[in-house]
Amino acid sequence: MALKILLVNPAIYDFAAYDFWLKPYGMLSIAGYLRNKAEFQMFDYLDREDDFYKTHKTRSDKYNKGRFFSQPTANPEPLKNITRKFSRYGLPRGLFVEYLKNNDSTEFVMIQTTMTYWYLGVKEAIDDLREYWPATKIILGGNYATLCYEHALKTGADLIVKGVDLRPLWDYLKIVPDLDQPGLWEIYKNLKVGVLKLTDGCPFKCSYCSVPKVYNGFKQRSMKRSISELEMLVKLQVSDIAFYDDSLLYKFDEISGPFLDEIIKRQIKVNLHSPNALNARFITADVADRMVRAGFKTFYLGFESKSVKWQKQTGGKVFSYELAQAVEHLKNAGVDAKNITAYQIVGHPKSDLQELEDSIRYVNSLGIKTMLADFSPIPTTPDSQLCSKLVNMDEPLMHNKTAFPIISLGFEKVDELKQLAKGLNRNIK
Repeated sequence: MALKILLVNPAIYDFAAYDFWLKPYGMLSIAGYLRNKAEFQMFDYLDREDDFYKTHKTRSDKYNKGRFFSQPTANPEPLKNITRKFSRYGLPRGLFVEYLKNNDSTEFVMIQTTMTYWYLGVKEAIDDLREYWPATKIILGGNYATLCYEHALKTGADLIVKGVDLRPLWDYLKIVPDLDQPGLWEIYKNLKVGVLKLTDGCPFKCSYCSVPKVYNGFKQRSMKRSISELEMLVKLQVSDIAFYDDSLLYKFDEISGPFLDEIIKRQIKVNLHSPNALNARFITADVADRMVRAGFKTFYLGFESKSVKWQKQTGGKVFSYELAQAVEHLKNAGVDAKNITAYQIVGHPKSDLQELEDSIRYVNSLGIKTMLADFSPIPTTPDSQLCSKLVNMDEPLMHNKTAFPIISLGFEKVDELKQLAKGLNRNIK
């Protein structure tokens, strides 16, 4: 008899949450490795194509981003002084309880974790599982489980998979995985958005990012598997695909370039997106042209600051002239300016060096949009030591990206910066 496993993507407790092509890609990939070796069910609290939304509609944009169903709730104690509305995002808790009551328990439950400060949703799911399926073994994996391992031990999970080494999981399940299999996307009843990842890790070592530590370097994933996953998403009639790579354009001619050429050759019609930020340094005229021909519709560029001093102190990922060159190449390739956005961090502990107001104006001068990315302090990073002077880093709720900039800069300054960005963005046609 095949092993039975329930996959759970938990609800979000936060000041804000938006479906920016969010899918539990890590968990779906692991389930894919076990295709035909186990029987899977899934409860995804963040699935906006669930039948629940037929009566609780939320608007999606033309690329299938949109709002989650949400319910206001009290601020947790550590965040009680943050005067922003706190909410629970995702399918109502009662639907999961009803699911557990109406279905036989499975031997194992895998729960995807993402942001460290979203652990309240993880705890909620575990509490309900313990009440209604007490014999089921609960497995946690993902960012919270990795970066806050000691804290995650308190959730009561039976196994916590730390990092990207999955051997403890295979030993626990007593299954040999097939690592050539694509993600288990067919488990969704309705699917409009898919995710691809051609690489793991990042060659840069930005002081605010945990990726180099988690992945211990940069490496390409199997091209054969990536093509297979693309074929599956196309077969499922997905209209939008987001790349979750942390450095998609690094070694372009060896990795993402040939992959995009395959899309062009096959004449696949799908909208491609880059929510994890593209490194502007690698966008040449040729790269921009091939991305556009392959179907990229939105371009999110990591910029962070025009301050050379700040960039050098935090990793030197990209400088102002490189952003300007990238924007010129994208526009020449036919990209509409309103579909080009530069991320800039707000609330970083070295904000005094960041020249953020000038950086916002500089981005606007290039004729593209700016998006202020609220800074979230991440354990294990060099910058976390600076952050520990302002918040208790042992409490994951204090990593919250809405709360930390307010604590670091103050309510008025954060609002002032966001209003500046919002006002300048109105001029981008």
